[in-house]
Parts: sequence; C-alpha cells; structure tokens
Amino acid sequence: MSGHSKWHTIKHKKGALDAKRGKIFTKLIKEITVAARTGGGGDIDSNARLRKVVNDAKGMNMPNDTIDRAIKRGTGELEGVNYEEITYEGYGIGGVAVLVETMTDNRNRTVAELRHLFSKNGGNLGEAGSVAWMFDKKGLIIVDKSVKSEDELFELALEAGADDMQDEGDVFEIYTSPDAFNDVHEALQKAGIEMQSAEISMIPQNYIKLEGDDAKKMLKLYDAIDDNDDVQNLYANFDIDESAYE
Repeated sequence: MSGHSKWHTIKHKKGALDAKRGKIFTKLIKEITVAARTGGGGDIDSNARLRKVVNDAKGMNMPNDTIDRAIKRGTGELEGVNYEEITYEGYGIGGVAVLVETMTDNRNRTVAELRHLFSKNGGNLGEAGSVAWMFDKKGLIIVDKSVKSEDELFELALEAGADDMQDEGDVFEIYTSPDAFNDVHEALQKAGIEMQSAEISMIPQNYIKLEGDDAKKMLKLYDAIDDNDDVQNLYANFDIDESAYE
C-alpha cells in the first residue's frame, strides 16, 4: 500500500473538500429526508439509518432546525421533494468498475446526465448487474493509527462484532457486516475513539491499479460523477499512486 491510495481514501479526502464547499450539507439533507421516509419514521431511536445520518450531520455542525425540517419533509409533516433511490453501474478507465448511488426527483434527467459524464470522460454506463457483483456491502470504519495501538483497537472492534481490521499505511480500516456496524460504531464512540469516517459502504472484492495518465483520467471521471447533484455515493475499484491525486 506504500504510496498507493484505494478509492475510499480518495473519497475521504474529497469529502473533506466537499465539506468546506458546503456540498456535503445537500447530500446529508437528502439522506435524512429519505431515511425518515423509508427507514421507519422520524424517531432516531428506532430508525438506525436516520440515527447514523443525523449523527453525521451534527458532526458537520448542521443546525438542528435544518435537521428537523429534513426529517419532517421525510415523514410528510412538511411538503418536500419526493426522492427516488436508484443505483447505476458502469465502467471507468482500464475496466474499473463504478457503482453510483443516486437520490433523484427525475430519473430521466439523472440517467441522461450520468451517461453524458461517463462518455465525456472515457467511461461508459453499463446495464443493471454489470458490476454490482464485484462489490460486497460492508461497514467500513477508518481510524488514524495514532489513536490506539493495533492490538487494543482490534480487540475492542472484534468484541463489538467486527469481522476484520487491516493496516493501510497511516490508518486502520475496520470491516463489519451491515448488521453489526452500529454496534461497532457505538462501541468505538463509547471508548472515546475518534474516527476519520464510518459508513455502510460497497467494498470492492479486487482492485485495479492505475498509473500515469490512466490514473489522472480516472480521477477526472470520478470527480465529474461525484460532483453531480443527484449522486449520493460513488464506489469504484481503483488503486492509484498517491501522487496522481495530489
């Protein structure tokens, strides 16, 4: 891994930039609205999906009234846009698999925009099922190495229900089943462990290493898709040299 960055490291860095631009608020508000509508109502105690995203929103210093309005739009107490969740699949540079999770109020607009972004940047939109089989749904928690020793962190995570932990250079990556994610996340919080990121994610089974121009082209495609207003989450199985991102 020395000098290399998997897609979720890039995603984390990009997320920090998005937060500065305020773009992350738009995504969080959409997620809160949909979580309140589909995840079991507006009570965060009984709705795990909503609880997670509200915690994320508070972590980004989103005002409470903004959170409350988003929940009420989801439960129907306030009028709001009805978002549909649709996942698209495609290919990037060098056969890289790309999964795009969207929330949209107009699926025709979204698919047209994504098709344009893929083709303009050297990729192509695929059929449903074309690449999803290359990913596994897992909880992923990233912790800076300076926070805790490997043995202590691994023991704590394992006791809470984690499946695995990997050393990835400057960070430890903790993997869980989707069902165990909340338990592990809460156990780390109670232990006072600061997490760089914590989410239910689509983890690639294998990675494709890209170098030089191919790496730069893939990052350009990735950024173009991720910047689309309808895109909530973006997953890809590329592994590139750190310098390409810098």
